[in-house]
Amino acid sequence: MTEFSILDDNTSWQKDFERRLLASYTAAGLDAAAAERLLEDVRADTGAWTVAAITDAGMRVGYVAVVVADNHGAPAGRIGDVHVDAPHAGRGHEQAARKWAEQWCAERGARRLNIRLTEPAGELFDGYGVRGQLRTRRIGFPPKPLAGVTARPMTEAEYPQWLASEKSAYVGDIVRSGALDPEEAVRKSDRDFADLIPQGLATPDNTFLVLEAAGERIGTGWLKHGHLPGVTYGYSLHIQEQHRGKGYGRAAMAAGERATVEAGDSVLMFTVWGGNEVAMNLYTSAGYRVMEESRSLSLPHPAA
Repeated sequence: MTEFSILDDNTSWQKDFERRLLASYTAAGLDAAAAERLLEDVRADTGAWTVAAITDAGMRVGYVAVVVADNHGAPAGRIGDVHVDAPHAGRGHEQAARKWAEQWCAERGARRLNIRLTEPAGELFDGYGVRGQLRTRRIGFPPKPLAGVTARPMTEAEYPQWLASEKSAYVGDIVRSGALDPEEAVRKSDRDFADLIPQGLATPDNTFLVLEAAGERIGTGWLKHGHLPGVTYGYSLHIQEQHRGKGYGRAAMAAGERATVEAGDSVLMFTVWGGNEVAMNLYTSAGYRVMEESRSLSLPHPAA
């Protein structure tokens, strides 16, 4: 029978959790410095988590970690970790841990439960909606541009229209993923762009590209270099709708990979919002693996 015992001392779990996280980050292509930087961000949150040992007949077989915190004025739950040791996997402990976490968060007022997966979970969280994926690929050498497609720096005259379009697309992605309602998404978009590119085109360590084919503009790109040590983050590689289906998506990615290497980085990273299956399929076919996947579930009110 699966049982749960909340830990007074999380030291053993913390060491095991960090070991597993580092292994998943390095498997995704990150070097030690980048993996450690990501781990620092996670470590800053884990102090607030409640961690329980998963036991079977008195033997510890895994861990589950949960937290409930304010999210835009409403309590939201999060499963920080669900892990069952390999010798005990597949015996129902994972499903029991998920149900325990859902109940624990619902009893504390959470109406939504989030999880960030860094390990394969099989069908365990199939009922949770995919909100986004973090994809990565190590770039060994600058790729050759697709024949007939060129990438050039964006001009000051082109920037305002691009910015308005990107902010609108960002809002649409957030709303489509189910993460926020439209008004909250607009506020988040305004904040995020102001923080990320306060100096516009002159913001250091950013590349803004215009993609052209046969002298016609077909898309744009925006990349942040040194997002993590050795890692460029692709905020946007966009092909205009009328030019899609012609292989230009791969051309945009090649341009981003080339800019990554030219900036001295070796890994390109993207976020793909839930609901954008076209982009997910493109990244998969181009060799970008899922490093993290965010999912969420609406929770019912607990029974009286």
